[in-house]
Amino acid sequence: MAHAVEAALRDGRHLVVQAGTGTGKSLAYLVPALLHDSRVIVATATLNLQHQLVERDIPTLMSSMTFENEEPKKKSPGKEGPGTDTSYAVLKGRANYACLHRVREGMPDDQETLVDVPGSGLGADVVRLRQWAEEQAKTNGSGDREFAPSHRQAAWRQVSVSARECLGAQKCPYAAECFAEKARAAAEDAHLVVTNHALLAIDAIGGVPTLPEYDAVVIDEAHELTSRVTQASTTELGPEGVERAGRRARHCVDGDEAADLIDSADDLAEALGRLEPGRIHSTDEQLVTALEAVRDRARSCLTAVAQNDGRADAARQQAQALLDEVYATAQRIAGHDAGEVVWMSDNRGDRSLHIAPIDVSEALRERLFASKTVVLTSATLKLGGSFEAIAGSVGLSQDWDGVDVGSPFDYRRQAILYVATHLPKPGRDGLGNEQLDEIKALVESAGGRTLGLFSSRRAAETAAAHIREHTSTQMWCQGDAPLSQLAQKFIADPHTCLFGTLSLWQGIDIPGDACQLVIIDRIPFPRPDDPIMSARSQYASQHGGNGFMDVSATHAALLLAQGAGRLIRNGDDRGVVAVLDPRLVTARYGSFLTASLPPMWRTTDRAVTTQALTRLNAATDLTR
Repeated sequence: MAHAVEAALRDGRHLVVQAGTGTGKSLAYLVPALLHDSRVIVATATLNLQHQLVERDIPTLMSSMTFENEEPKKKSPGKEGPGTDTSYAVLKGRANYACLHRVREGMPDDQETLVDVPGSGLGADVVRLRQWAEEQAKTNGSGDREFAPSHRQAAWRQVSVSARECLGAQKCPYAAECFAEKARAAAEDAHLVVTNHALLAIDAIGGVPTLPEYDAVVIDEAHELTSRVTQASTTELGPEGVERAGRRARHCVDGDEAADLIDSADDLAEALGRLEPGRIHSTDEQLVTALEAVRDRARSCLTAVAQNDGRADAARQQAQALLDEVYATAQRIAGHDAGEVVWMSDNRGDRSLHIAPIDVSEALRERLFASKTVVLTSATLKLGGSFEAIAGSVGLSQDWDGVDVGSPFDYRRQAILYVATHLPKPGRDGLGNEQLDEIKALVESAGGRTLGLFSSRRAAETAAAHIREHTSTQMWCQGDAPLSQLAQKFIADPHTCLFGTLSLWQGIDIPGDACQLVIIDRIPFPRPDDPIMSARSQYASQHGGNGFMDVSATHAALLLAQGAGRLIRNGDDRGVVAVLDPRLVTARYGSFLTASLPPMWRTTDRAVTTQALTRLNAATDLTR
């Protein structure tokens, strides 16, 4: 893999690399990236991997690298010359860093008070965060949220600002101490910059310069790229946000512009109240009228704020940031075309509109792949036995190479794929008695040691309740405690079960004998009412593709591969992946899905499976 990455960076040719768990793919791309002549960006999907790279992998690599005839020395990023540039930095979005202006001066003229619900500890969180930020400033710390004391999202908002709210280095009195500016300066001086998919998307596709100039990018966890770029391109508008922008603006204008904008929030709420949650297929006249009113009044507010230069910079900047967002989103939704999807969500009466691009492949192709050399890597990129689905989803059409470097694991010897073909096809009513009895039998055979991956929170909770009622096995379910604590409990006592939903499919690593059974309740097709997936399926069909296979089956194959990958995490792991959905074997698309999974030994025989789990459990107990 390292040679393939080196060749891609040298020749300027895109590369797609599947590297299974345990192959050491991080080191395989870090070495050629550090040796490349120009700056390289490494973009990850998760903060966990970002942290792993910066805190563990890169320092370990630095301590072990040797250089012929010279000591490692730094040179100017992107410049040719003697020596090897080993400098690196991490860069995140501005809202990930504490803002000293916000910490020290608060939100000027802000009428939104911080409400500390008795017993919630929100106010105490804010105090701790402010003290921590000041200590970070004194000790030249990073001010990075990742290293902050435990806190709630609402508390972090009181000590941070978005990129739009930031005063900018020219105006802020604390610019010399600014954590975000220091991080950006470090990135400008570094040869290797570690960031995330969202920031990469904002820089490359959004046209907002956030990253230093670079020659090439390595995208790790590349199976997440389309989803993360879509998230970064999605905007939201609701009555509450419109009203908040109006309240902020009224302290920066002398006329009635802010009051008019606040009134338009009521009109928008009335228009949304007539609609059902979900995708908005046709334009509703009342909704369009309300959106146009919001857009026009936000624009009037922006003009009034800009003309009233008697206000403090911070107050005007932050008012303009909210107004800009409201104006741009209202305009985008009111005038959206066939390339975007609009839907409404209802969170306990708090209704909001959302708009997202249906297809991000063209934007990625034109604004990233056309000008940069890109290496995409992940443990799950071959879907249905081919790279074509992933390549198409991110915009790779030609001049790219695909490499599968394999896995260090012997899946046929270490793992069984069991498909319960005797069970009925899953229905809309959730788990039935037959599925629950199957789960109980498998868990008892495994002696616990079970990670349950379910398609919905209701299914996970139903299965957990059944295990608790009918067995003595210790049962943990997502929501019982923070996920990190649940994982620790699961590892600490092997005779336990942990059941949950999507964050467990991809976001948990349990090596060793704590997990010897992974249960998947059904093929994880997207929900039929998922607005983005349904729009993409329709779009694919309209453009000559197969909406089901190109979107739904591909989505399911990716999640199945990720879920099955929770079982074997090192060379000594053994166990079973049990899929309770017979369609994996009986449906025509089943072969496409199974071709996306590791090459485990396969069976549909329940007795063979339970016997194997019983033997494995007994053998493991003997060796503990």
